[in-house]
Amino acid sequence: MIDLRLLREQPDMFRAAMRKRGLDPALVDRALTLDKVRRDLLHRVEGLRAQQKRASEEIPHLTGAHRATKLEETKRLAAEIKGQEPALAEAEAVLIEALRVIPNPPHPSVPEGGVDAGETIRTVGSPPRFAFTPRDHVELGTLLDILDVERSAKIAGSRFFFLRREGTLLQLALVRYAVDQLVAAGFIPTIPPVLIRREHLLGMMGGTHLDDQMVYRVEGEDLALTGTSEMALGTMYAGEVLEEAQLPIRLCGISTCFRREAGAHGKDTRGIFRVHQFDKVEMFSYCHPDRSWDEHELLLSLQERLWQSLGLPYRVVDIAAGDLGDPAARKFDIETWMPGRGGYGETQSCSNCTDFQSRAVNVRFRRRDRNGTEFVHTLNGTAVAATRAIVAILENYQQADGSVTIPQPLVPYMGGLAKIAPREASRAG
Repeated sequence: MIDLRLLREQPDMFRAAMRKRGLDPALVDRALTLDKVRRDLLHRVEGLRAQQKRASEEIPHLTGAHRATKLEETKRLAAEIKGQEPALAEAEAVLIEALRVIPNPPHPSVPEGGVDAGETIRTVGSPPRFAFTPRDHVELGTLLDILDVERSAKIAGSRFFFLRREGTLLQLALVRYAVDQLVAAGFIPTIPPVLIRREHLLGMMGGTHLDDQMVYRVEGEDLALTGTSEMALGTMYAGEVLEEAQLPIRLCGISTCFRREAGAHGKDTRGIFRVHQFDKVEMFSYCHPDRSWDEHELLLSLQERLWQSLGLPYRVVDIAAGDLGDPAARKFDIETWMPGRGGYGETQSCSNCTDFQSRAVNVRFRRRDRNGTEFVHTLNGTAVAATRAIVAILENYQQADGSVTIPQPLVPYMGGLAKIAPREASRAG
């Protein structure tokens, strides 16, 4: 949630931010109007409470009719306060709803525009050149007998999958390799809950309601399945005050993620590029506000180091303002070359959400050299989304006979297996 005090002080900045995101700046004016209504009501209620307090303090010093009159006055004031309290509570609730629809202002460097308007910062590596017609990951997975999307559809519907044999080992290798790299960089390995209360999901995601096209809810419970471990990691310290010396707190989340993706269709839904359930290793940082932009670059550098070690060709894209989620002030995507789609596909993202999330879930820190507390900044970045990483490895490392070479850093995690061969060839060998 945005800073209401900053909204009052710099409304033009928020209006410009809304326009940059392609949203209606009138939402800023509505929030300011509702804030004035709430403040006027609060001023009135506080005035009545002050009168009531003064009258109550006078009563012990009065006798007779004067005392009776003052008692009646306190009763009248109490009734008036009670009558105003529902209106004040309603005004506060309506204001919070209005604030929740205002997203985090984008960083000044964020490109203008909407979807597909992001700017490529750099391209690393070159797409492989094949002397044969390359297969996509579904063909390869079937040939290698490591991926089965037809049988999973029988039991769970579309966009689920079975991973088998070396496919399972490859996913486990990717997860463990990413975790080991992050632990070596000082991240705390963490397995979080995958069910989160609605209030915490909204605090992390922004907005006023859960998107039923994206989120799986648990019927009869105030719970939903998380689309990323960011949601649980970011609310781990909800309502707590951290010490400045504790920052940054860097967490490595390892979890299964769930997304309905009800509005998604097209080529992204073939195979396992965009699925309802997948495993992911996530970076999350609670960071000092003075250092969060350096932290953003650090998370991106860790993503790139991981991808370069696997030899995967990719590009880094600075996402345009109109394509940012509500919490993000700036987001980089890593898009990896995938021969099966004949182009780049998003495999990781990395966002600085400044104090937008921490303000909503109330995570603060105390500076050593001053009184009071401030909101921390929160950042997140994908280390490995296993299914998309598998797509990228199968398609980029495929050979003419349908086999797939394992990137060298993963070989020890595969028990020394350096290549996945087609099942018939494997049996023949």
